[in-house]
Amino acid sequence: MNYPFDTVGLTADQIDLYQETHETLKSQFRLEPTGNIDFHLPDFEVFRNCEDVKLRGSFVVKNARTDCYILFVEVHRKHVARSLNHHSVQDHHEYHTWALAYLKKDFGRVLIRPETLADKLIELVHPVELDFAEDKAFSDTWYVLTNDRWKAEASMDRNFRNAVMDVRHDHVVIEIIDHTLIIGHNHPASPDASLQLAEFVVRLCSNC
Repeated sequence: MNYPFDTVGLTADQIDLYQETHETLKSQFRLEPTGNIDFHLPDFEVFRNCEDVKLRGSFVVKNARTDCYILFVEVHRKHVARSLNHHSVQDHHEYHTWALAYLKKDFGRVLIRPETLADKLIELVHPVELDFAEDKAFSDTWYVLTNDRWKAEASMDRNFRNAVMDVRHDHVVIEIIDHTLIIGHNHPASPDASLQLAEFVVRLCSNC
């Protein structure tokens, strides 16, 4: 069988999961392979601590006003396993789905993730988070870090924040470098979660 993604080294279960994810996405969106595109994934902080980031497959979603993308990504991490007398370094490979969009506005560098209790406590001592006084629901739900508050505030308008509020996943991460946004989470790829990521970037590319 010819798969629309790189299967070398994958187990049968991993191949089946990516194939099911691809079929689910194709049932809802016009999905086409991109060919060889460098999305510069190592530039993003979410992949900074990985040994390697490999693109297993990339697909353009044609449903939006401008193109957006679904990425099948393999990340290679090293974990240190410690016991009483020694420790060992173990290789770990994970298979995720990420979505990518190119935005009209320049956001600077922004990281958005669900806000935790620890974040709220840190903010009491060291306020670093970008909050929106006119949108308390968003600020109570999402933790926003940026290197340029003016750019981020100007770019994260009501349409953008509403799209983010519609994302329902406890571990989702959104990162933006200037005009390029990626969204995903460090959990195994799944059809339902991948569909939600695709819906988000399609909405962004249609309205933001």
